[in-house]
Amino acid sequence: MSLNDILHYLRLGGVTLALLLLASVGALVVAVERLIALWGVSERSRLLGEAVNKHLLRGDVTAARTAAERSDAVAADIFLAGFDRWERTRNSGGAGVEAAVERERAQVGLRLRRNLWILATIGSITPFVGLFGTVAGIMRSFKDLGLDVESGGTGGTGAVMTGISEALVATAVGILVAVQAMVFYNYFQARLSRVQVELRLLGDEFAELLKERASSAPPPSEPVSPREPQPAATTARADTQPA
Repeated sequence: MSLNDILHYLRLGGVTLALLLLASVGALVVAVERLIALWGVSERSRLLGEAVNKHLLRGDVTAARTAAERSDAVAADIFLAGFDRWERTRNSGGAGVEAAVERERAQVGLRLRRNLWILATIGSITPFVGLFGTVAGIMRSFKDLGLDVESGGTGGTGAVMTGISEALVATAVGILVAVQAMVFYNYFQARLSRVQVELRLLGDEFAELLKERASSAPPPSEPVSPREPQPAATTARADTQPA
């Protein structure tokens, strides 16, 4: 198919084909943006998890928190949420650390899935948009056939076949755009499922080590209340014996 043929079909497709091409470009933009956002997520999170766990095994909670604060990995937010809860509940054995870690992990998962709904929407509606363009093209072809008959034409099939074949291009383009979007969507779904499992494992191990630090930490010393002054012992004077 030459460039002239492509331009010819674009002119015939009109608004429908323009919408399909715009959806294709949108799906490609979202895919590139998610590829950049997810680039190295697993590797950076794994390295940060190893560093944090190494500090916790040595009992250095401060160094572990510092490593999380300096990291740009998505797992850093999970670790910091656990540290914040641990500092508030360390006297009670770190209660609620797992819940805090799990909540933050869920929020990280939502951020990682951002804009994927666009791919799913494009993949589901573009076939129908293409079908609409085809139906509109066929209706136009039959209208042209009626006008041809009214003007004294033969009304043969040749008068509509060209228009119908051109109208079917909209359906073909709609299916191709849907396939493109669904391929991207399924790829990111599979990749994010793996990332979610890795983050869950990192969070569970981190919470266990952090609670161990809380249980092994010495209990805080209770404030010593000031002693009440003891009454001075009275000593009885010995009577002087007469010489």
